[in-house]
Amino acid sequence: MIEELKTFIAVVDKKSFTKAAIAINISQPSVSLHISNLENYFHTRLIERSNKQRNIFITAQGDLLYKRAKQILSVLEETKEELLQSDQSPCGTLRIGASMTIGEFLLPSILSEFMKSYPNIKLDMTIENTEHIYEKFKNRDIDIALIEGTVPVENYIYHNFYKDSMVIVAPVSFQYDKGAELKTSLSNQTWIHREKGSGTGENLNIFLNSYGISPKNLITLGSNYAIKEAVKNHMGISFISSLVVDESVKHKEVKIIPLKNQYYRYFSYLIHENNLPKAVELFLERLHKNGGNI
Repeated sequence: MIEELKTFIAVVDKKSFTKAAIAINISQPSVSLHISNLENYFHTRLIERSNKQRNIFITAQGDLLYKRAKQILSVLEETKEELLQSDQSPCGTLRIGASMTIGEFLLPSILSEFMKSYPNIKLDMTIENTEHIYEKFKNRDIDIALIEGTVPVENYIYHNFYKDSMVIVAPVSFQYDKGAELKTSLSNQTWIHREKGSGTGENLNIFLNSYGISPKNLITLGSNYAIKEAVKNHMGISFISSLVVDESVKHKEVKIIPLKNQYYRYFSYLIHENNLPKAVELFLERLHKNGGNI
């Protein structure tokens, strides 16, 4: 049954019997047999096949089995690793997904200390925007999600672990009336922001709306580094984590426009359940110790 479940996951992921066979290194007839065995076992159709277009369609029952199969295989792998490890030398694989700001500026120092303490734990890291990390978390492709944006409320554990300061950053040559209202000073400017699905982009939209600021133009860039460089090179202004620009401010490459009230947001982690793999438990301990500031 385990091999059949692995085959089914591959078929859903690849959306093709042929591509699934190549991915898991078995013959296409074996793929078809595995799917047939599952359908017979569960007494339901899992995949609809279109002979003319050679397309496959996952049924509602198939979608449910896909999610459960990933959970089953994940638990089996975690159990295997825990049975092999000893308390003196924890091992296993830690699958972390982090949104861009966390993954680029906060996580490296935490992981460095973690790896020194637990050299036998393997790390599998994914760094993307909040929306993509959340999707991987829902599909159980990662064990823990570290995010900076809001996500739908579902059946998982959600916990804030870091209070992040957001700042308005501008080119060093940027001139504004310090006595004017923020709305007046910062409207009709070119603003640089992140793509849809980004926690930083979400916070920029909230900030602009809360102050009634109307940008003259919006430039979308796909990384924090790109935004910092764009501001540095006089392309516009932005609203971004202080973690991204602290060094550039120190070197007078960009400057911060002061706010009357400091603007904060929270970094959060998501986990699936309380009965966690040992590697995840150990990482959360390190996260709260080295990363937490709330």
